[in-house]
Amino acid sequence: MPIFVILIILSFSFYIFYKVKFFRSKQPAERQWISAKSRTALGAFVAFFGLNQLFLYDTTASLIVGIIFILVGGLSIWGGIKAYKFYMPHAIKEAEEARRT
Repeated sequence: MPIFVILIILSFSFYIFYKVKFFRSKQPAERQWISAKSRTALGAFVAFFGLNQLFLYDTTASLIVGIIFILVGGLSIWGGIKAYKFYMPHAIKEAEEARRT
């Protein structure tokens, strides 16, 4: 389905964008916060790829692979969101301290 292809490309683009931001950042909490966002984008990429596999092929192997990709992507999204929520206050505090100096 074309919508999954668009979502796959978009999530992979966000992953690349956040990885570039990660390498350009100097502050440790901000790096962890950006890494959490990139983990979420990569999880979305894997999950959308798995969903796309379910609709493209009607074989048992593609069904199993698609389900595994959806589970791995979903867990990665869940972990990324939890890390994002954890590191966001630390990144804000770190940015405020850097702005004062």
